[in-house]
Amino acid sequence: MIKRILLGLGIIGSIFLLFKYCEFKKEDDSTTIDSTGLIQQQILNVGKLIVTEGHFSEVITYKNQQKYLLDMLSFEKKALVVVNADVTVAYDLHLMKYDIDSINKIITIVSIPKAEVKISPDIQFYDVEQSKLNPFTGEDYNKINKSVKANLAKKIEKSSLKTNAQNRLISELSKLLITTSQLGWTLKYDGKVIESEKEFGQQFKL
Repeated sequence: MIKRILLGLGIIGSIFLLFKYCEFKKEDDSTTIDSTGLIQQQILNVGKLIVTEGHFSEVITYKNQQKYLLDMLSFEKKALVVVNADVTVAYDLHLMKYDIDSINKIITIVSIPKAEVKISPDIQFYDVEQSKLNPFTGEDYNKINKSVKANLAKKIEKSSLKTNAQNRLISELSKLLITTSQLGWTLKYDGKVIESEKEFGQQFKL
């Protein structure tokens, strides 16, 4: 009789433990689903267009010479060119690619779009000198425009504009890092685990 009672209690205890395990498992699965949703929401929040603006100015002198009669006769044209340019460096994080491993709680940033540099120059000509045998043409303006953009590109590389843009990018991505850390997830980029904003900076060589 006692054995039957003990056996019955054992069965009831096993059923109770099984029920509690299933309930715990259900709660754990629910937590994983909830955290995955929060991660996805944060990615949507991060997915925006980051634009950093700058202004550059320069003055150049354009000269061109046409020679005739075995170089004995020449006609020169020249102009003072004043350039004011608005420059933007943009990262479109809508284009960021990522992978979510909800089982192991790992989010991997697969790729981050490259910076898009847009140069919008305003070119003004002063002290223009030309002759009928060597007038300014569309080809001259194309050469000047190409030269201006090349010079501006060099200035941009030497300036802090790109670095400032990257800092803004890292600051935005760090919001995702904060969320993953709070939820117990791991964030990876370029094959490495990212644990701090500084490590993001190292990936961009800042």
